[in-house]
Amino acid sequence: MKILVAIDGSRNALRAVKYAARLAHLLRTASNKITLISVHDDVGLRHARAFVGKSEVADYLRELSEKELKPARKLLKEDGIGYDMEIRTGHVAQEIVDCADKGKFDMIVLGSKGRSAVADLLLGSVAQRVLASAKQPVVVVK
Repeated sequence: MKILVAIDGSRNALRAVKYAARLAHLLRTASNKITLISVHDDVGLRHARAFVGKSEVADYLRELSEKELKPARKLLKEDGIGYDMEIRTGHVAQEIVDCADKGKFDMIVLGSKGRSAVADLLLGSVAQRVLASAKQPVVVVK
């Protein structure tokens, strides 16, 4: 089973990694694979690119992603679970769904930040957008 786990640096994202690791242990097949994905929306940084340069913004986002991925990587390494990583920029929910489709993942696991119902109604959340557009099963971990 191929599992894609979205990481955003939150405690709930780390809980999602723990859930995926438990699932991988329960399934105990050689083909189990976990891929961690970190996506940052770079739209707000378009103006910064004009002042500091495109490569500096890309480096900043990569460093931010690597920092957010570090606890998840440590957890999987301690559990003896192999993993891959994807670092992307763009619309967060769309990048997660695109990665899941192109990589032929069996499941997407992500954490819920637990925002209020009003905020979700007005703004929408990554979890809701992934749930609405993903073709594969999605598990949202609180």
